[in-house]
Amino acid sequence: MANSNAEHQTRDRIAYLTRVQCFSACHRLHSLDLSDEENQRIFGKCNNPNGHGHNYRAEVTVRGKINRVNGMVINLTDLKQCIEEVIMVPLDHKNLDKDVPYFANVVSTTENLAAYIWDGLVKILPVGELYEVKIYETDKNIVVYRGE
Repeated sequence: MANSNAEHQTRDRIAYLTRVQCFSACHRLHSLDLSDEENQRIFGKCNNPNGHGHNYRAEVTVRGKINRVNGMVINLTDLKQCIEEVIMVPLDHKNLDKDVPYFANVVSTTENLAAYIWDGLVKILPVGELYEVKIYETDKNIVVYRGE
């Protein structure tokens, strides 16, 4: 037993920490590269010219070594601030297509939304810590993005 305990104290342990954040936004699925008829055929009711909304649920997961001094992968306060900056300020209660410049020419699918959030977080989190962004558009539609 003593060897096992000593081994645990000296070897690096890796943990995954997930923070959940909910936000509301509206959008219209519409590609400028397609005709109105093609957009309607591909996106159906989600191509409504007036848009539609979602109560999104974002799960941001970081991965890293558990710090031996403070016992954390990342300070949760720091992670919360990053999520506030990248998700809540630019996206919450916004029209993705009209209020977020990134989506002016990018279809605001949940896949692209996950990539947008990843790109924002990877710029401000410590290098190599961001592991996954998971977006629940609905209870049945979920996108996972890992920067690939």
